[in-house]
Amino acid sequence: MNIHEKYILRCIEIAQNGLGYTAPNPMVGAVIVHNEKIIGEGYTSAYGGPHAEVNAINSVGDISVLSKATLYVTLEPCSHHGKTPPCTDLIGKHKIPKVVVGILDPNPLVAGKGIEKLRSAGCEVTTGILKKTCREHHKRFLRFQENKRPYIILKWAQSSDGFLAPDIEERKKTPQPYWISNMYSKQLVHKWRSEEQSILVGTNTVMADNPRLNVRDWTGKNPFRVIIDRTLKIDAEHHVMDKSIGTLILTETKNANKYVKGINYEIMDFSKPLAEQIANILWQYNFTSLLVEGGSKTLQNFIDENLWDEARVFIGKPTIKKGIQAPDISGKSMNVQQIGTDILKTYRND
Repeated sequence: MNIHEKYILRCIEIAQNGLGYTAPNPMVGAVIVHNEKIIGEGYTSAYGGPHAEVNAINSVGDISVLSKATLYVTLEPCSHHGKTPPCTDLIGKHKIPKVVVGILDPNPLVAGKGIEKLRSAGCEVTTGILKKTCREHHKRFLRFQENKRPYIILKWAQSSDGFLAPDIEERKKTPQPYWISNMYSKQLVHKWRSEEQSILVGTNTVMADNPRLNVRDWTGKNPFRVIIDRTLKIDAEHHVMDKSIGTLILTETKNANKYVKGINYEIMDFSKPLAEQIANILWQYNFTSLLVEGGSKTLQNFIDENLWDEARVFIGKPTIKKGIQAPDISGKSMNVQQIGTDILKTYRND
């Protein structure tokens, strides 16, 4: 590992502090080095706040040494006015002579312009450091910018014999959520919710489980709820309609008189593939990531349309014998992990 890689890895490490808060902005990390010593660090603030480079520069005690320092950053510094001024202007103002960048920003508003602006100001810029690692770190932002859709994560828990839940008749006897995974896995799912911008379930999941789809067993930001409700079956008694969190209903019902004030509605064509339509709508909503939590039909739609990036599958100890089959997935198994009595398998759709 060379010195540039060492400091870019540190940038990635501190950037993780912004996970769940910076979107739709990327979670960038920045480190400032002088005489082989880190003199400043920063990561992207919550959306609308200062970028990583600004926070790193502001953390430096003696700003006079900036003119002899090197700035490391995971993503190309911005060169345009958004909610904050261009980072390239601040770098130029302090005459930072060297900037080392992980990857370029594919956003058309930046896309090489930041590098060009820095070089035009006399800055020595090095790019492409730990490119693969930086792309993995910025996977949500890159998917959104390059493919015009959110980064899509599928998640479910299945019994040891491959079922999501008992059959309908069995569930009518005990109409409560049927837990397959253990308490540690449940807490992990709430952590995941805090990391993504939006969360999706279908009508059947809402009717059967009455989920809240918020973050309870972890500290973090609630995702925006997205519900498929073709004919608007879900009534005000269900938690997802309580308006405590931003909520979007995807429906074919165009009669606005049936809409609930304070809830967002978007029309879909249910005679056509749904996953692509959902991805397009969420891109228009500026959501860089989506966690799909069910049910089986909704998950299978994304799998069948090959429109997913990760699948996180818990396998619990219970057996069900008869019920709702777990989705059928094929993909590269990236990781197998033991969580108490559960097994967590993570797949990547590379």
